Amino acid sequence: MLMNMQGKSEKFNHLGQEKSPYLLQHKDNPVWWHAWGEKAFEAAQKENKPIFLSIGYSTCHWCHVMEKESFENEEVAHLLNQHFISIKVDREEHPDVDKIYMDAVVAMSERGGWPMSVFLTPDLKPFFGGTYFPKLQFMQLLTQVDTVWKQNQTEIQKSVHELTEYLSQLSSQAPDTQEKLDNSIFLITLSQFENQFDATYGGFGGAPKFPPSMSLSLLLRIALRSGKKSALDMAHKTLQSMARGGMYDHLGGGFARYSTDPQWLVPHFEKMLYDNANLAAVYLEAYQLTKKPLYLQVAQETLDYIVRDMTHPEGGFYSAEDADSEGLEGKFYVWTFDELKKILSETDFQLFQKVYGISENGNFEHGTNILNLQKDYDWDIKEKLQGIHKKLFETREKRIHPHKDDKILTAWNGLMIGAFARAFQASQDKKYLIAAQRAAHFIHQNLYKKGELLRRFRDSEAKYSGHLEDYAYLIYGLLQLFESDFDGQWISWVLELQKKQDELFWDQEKGGYFFTSESAPHLIRRSKDYQDGATPNSNGISALSLLKLYSLTLNEEYKTKAEKIFENSTAMIKKYPSAFSQTLIALDYYLDRSKEIALVGKKEDSLTQSMVSFLRSSFLPNKVIVMTRENEPNPLPLTKNKKMIGGQTTAYVCEGGTCQLPTSDLQVFKKQVQEIRKY
Repeated sequence: MLMNMQGKSEKFNHLGQEKSPYLLQHKDNPVWWHAWGEKAFEAAQKENKPIFLSIGYSTCHWCHVMEKESFENEEVAHLLNQHFISIKVDREEHPDVDKIYMDAVVAMSERGGWPMSVFLTPDLKPFFGGTYFPKLQFMQLLTQVDTVWKQNQTEIQKSVHELTEYLSQLSSQAPDTQEKLDNSIFLITLSQFENQFDATYGGFGGAPKFPPSMSLSLLLRIALRSGKKSALDMAHKTLQSMARGGMYDHLGGGFARYSTDPQWLVPHFEKMLYDNANLAAVYLEAYQLTKKPLYLQVAQETLDYIVRDMTHPEGGFYSAEDADSEGLEGKFYVWTFDELKKILSETDFQLFQKVYGISENGNFEHGTNILNLQKDYDWDIKEKLQGIHKKLFETREKRIHPHKDDKILTAWNGLMIGAFARAFQASQDKKYLIAAQRAAHFIHQNLYKKGELLRRFRDSEAKYSGHLEDYAYLIYGLLQLFESDFDGQWISWVLELQKKQDELFWDQEKGGYFFTSESAPHLIRRSKDYQDGATPNSNGISALSLLKLYSLTLNEEYKTKAEKIFENSTAMIKKYPSAFSQTLIALDYYLDRSKEIALVGKKEDSLTQSMVSFLRSSFLPNKVIVMTRENEPNPLPLTKNKKMIGGQTTAYVCEGGTCQLPTSDLQVFKKQVQEIRKY
C-alpha cells in the first residue's frame, strides 16, 4: 500500500535499501519498519501515533528470537502496523540513540539489554520500555499501550515528564566535591575488587560473567605500583580461568561475548571485535608483567583469528560474529562425543577427551560438548595437541559459519589497532604491526572526510558522523601505533583528531566530553558519562590520551583537560571506584612518575634496538616514546635540541619536561626508565 490522499506514511517495510546487516535481517518482516530518521518521525506526528522503537544488532541471539516469534508473525505485525510507527535501530551504528533509550529502559525496569523495546511519543520522548518480550506478552503490551495512548494521554505525559527529568539529571551531573583523587584511591579500589572477587572461578560477581578487561588492566597497574599480591592474584586467576573455559575458542582463537555461568564454561557464543581488542590488550600487558607464555599465546591466537576471519581485504576490521548458525546457538563451535570419536584416532581421542572434559552426555545442549581445559592439565598441554587442534579446526571450517557482521566501525577499529600495535611491541612479530598499519590507513582513506570522522563503513558506503568514542578510541590506537613504528604521520593525524574532538564534544562550561556533538539531529539530550561499559569509558580513555599528548608536546591545555575529567568524576569514583577503571588507569599515569623517552640515533643500531626491545618487553604503561635520527625534522618538542653523544644512540628520559642526564649506557637507561612512584 502506497501513500494515500491524506499524506499518510507509505505502508511497507522501508529497510531494503539500508546497509546495516541488522536492518537488512528485518527487511522482509511484515512489520512496516522505518530506519531512524526524518521520514519515520514525520509519519508519527502526522498520524499522531506512538513510536515503537526496537534496538538491537545483527549478532544478538535474543534479537533473533524476538524476530522469529514476533516480527515475522502476521498477528503481531498487524498490531504494530495499525497502531504504531515502528523504527529499527542498529545500536552499533547509532550508539547515541541506544545510550539515551537504554538509560530510560534501565530507569523503568532496572535492567537493560537487547533487543531493546521502547515506546516513544511522536516527539521521541520515552514513556515505557523493556528488553525481550515473548510473543503473547508482547501482543498484550501492544494492545495496552494503544489503549492508554488513545484514552489516557495524561498518564503518558506524566511518565514522559518524569523520565525526561531523570535523563536530564544524568546528563548534567556536576562535580560535587572539591577533593582531589590521590594514590589512596587505588588501594580503596583494590579493596572493592577483593570484596567482589570470585575466588573459586575468577572474575567479579556471579553469572552472567562478562570479561572485566579494564578492571584487570587496572589491577596490573596496582600490582606494579603497590606490590600488593592480591592484585596480581586476582588478575592471574581471572585471565587463566577465562582462557581455560568455554568462553575461549580453543581451536580458532578469540573470545565469546560472556559466560552464562560462574565458571566461564558455557558462553554466549557471539564474538565481538571490541571484546577481543580489549582482552588481547590485557593479556599482552599480563605477559609483559609476568612473562608467562600462556598470556602471549592467548593474545596472539586471538589476533590471528581477527586477521584470518575478521579483516576486510583492504585492512579494516569487521564488527562481530553471531552466536547462532543453522538456527542453533553455538552449533558451529560444539562437538558430540561420537563425532570426535570418528574424526580422531583412538589414542588422540582418549587424550583429547581427558584434556577437554568430553563426555557422551555433553556439557551443553543436545548432548554436545564445549571444549573446556580441565584443571588437571596446564596450558602447555596444548602444545602436544597441535595436530589434533589442526584436524578439528579444518573439520569445523567445513561447517556452516555463523553470520558475520561485516560493517567496519571507526571506534572498534581504534581499539583493535591499539591491540595489534601492542602485540607487535610484545612479540616483535611484524605481521601484527602490518595489520595495525593497514587498518589505520583504511580508516584514514574511507572514514575520514573533510577533517571529520565518520562512524561506519559497509558495502562501499561511509555514513554517520563520528561520536566521541570514534575519536577517543582511534586516537588511543594511533598513539599505540606511533610507539610501534615511530612514523610521524600517525602523531600528526592524532593532533588533528584531538583538535576536532575538542571542537565537537568538549563541554566549555563544565568540562568533560559529551558523547555527541551539539549538531547531532533528533536526540532528546546530550549525554556525558564517566563509567565503563562493555568498552572503556570515552572520557577515561581520552584523559589518558590527553596526558600522553601533554608528555609529547608539553602543551598545558591537554593536561588541563585531563585534570578537568578527573575533577568531574571524583565524586562518582569515590562512591564506586571499580566502575571507573579506565579513568583510574588514566589517573595512574597522572600520579606516577610518567616517563617521556626520546631516543636519538639510528633505528638499525644494536644499542637502539636493545633499548627499544627493553621498553617493549617490559610492563611500563606510564610512558611515551619517540625515536628520531639526529637533526631529523620532528614536530614534537620532546625531541627538540636532543643530540647523539659520542656518536652513539642516546636516551633522554624525562618527567614533566625535566630530563635526567642523557645516557648511552643500557643499564643506566633501564634504571632511569624503571623508576616509578610506589604507594
